[in-house]
Amino acid sequence: MINYTEQTSAHDHLETMTPEQLLRAINEEDAKIHLAVREAIPQIVRLVEEIVPRMQRGGRLFYIGAGTSGRLGVLDASEMPPTYGVPPTLVVGLIAGGDTAIRKAVEGAEDDTQLAWKDLQAHGIGPNDTVVGIAASGTTPYVLGGLQTAREQGLLTGAVTCNPGSPVTQAAEHPIVAAVGPEFVTGSTRMKAGTAQKMILNMISTAVMIRLGRVRGNKMVNMQLTNRKLVGRGIRMIVEETGLSPTEAEALLLEHGSVRRALEAYGKRQK
Repeated sequence: MINYTEQTSAHDHLETMTPEQLLRAINEEDAKIHLAVREAIPQIVRLVEEIVPRMQRGGRLFYIGAGTSGRLGVLDASEMPPTYGVPPTLVVGLIAGGDTAIRKAVEGAEDDTQLAWKDLQAHGIGPNDTVVGIAASGTTPYVLGGLQTAREQGLLTGAVTCNPGSPVTQAAEHPIVAAVGPEFVTGSTRMKAGTAQKMILNMISTAVMIRLGRVRGNKMVNMQLTNRKLVGRGIRMIVEETGLSPTEAEALLLEHGSVRRALEAYGKRQK
């Protein structure tokens, strides 16, 4: 099997380049990412279409990964509650080695094929849940073991990788492959592969949340009002939808705690 994420960079003698040469060359490589992700859209579609009905039945979405891949899963999951007003238990990011590994590598954690399933079991994993493994190389034992066991237990499984034909594409029912090619710095998958994975996770979670009714029009009407910027955004949404003054909109928003509930209350008043 060719490990595409470990192939030698198309650029050499990097230490001799000027800062501008380095940055232009990195940008040249980055320009290839969206094309690779676009090619994977049919695969993403199939996974999203399977996730949504399971979540409508009470299922959850779990990401599992190690290193950069694990951190990206944790990041995407952690953004769901403030953005869409869902509980933090609905989308969960698990990283090999636990939360400590978000900032510091935990030796040997990603090589344990049993650890991911243990981590999932700690969350009471069930038949309506979905497990998405994230592995740039597609060979991470933590991810492979978790996906294989989850699939054996009848759970929906997906994978996000940048290595065509890698083991993770066989372990998951719905593999998503973004073939971004060699990294600018050979093997540094925090770069092109990491960016592609981030884009795909954004696409999965955003599409799922929209299909679950967490967006109205194009607005984040369920967002948490955790700072003045978000309160201001909520006020503007209500003004646009209702024609109320900013002062009236703010009072309505603060009374009901979310844009959606404020708009629903306003609608009832107009009947």
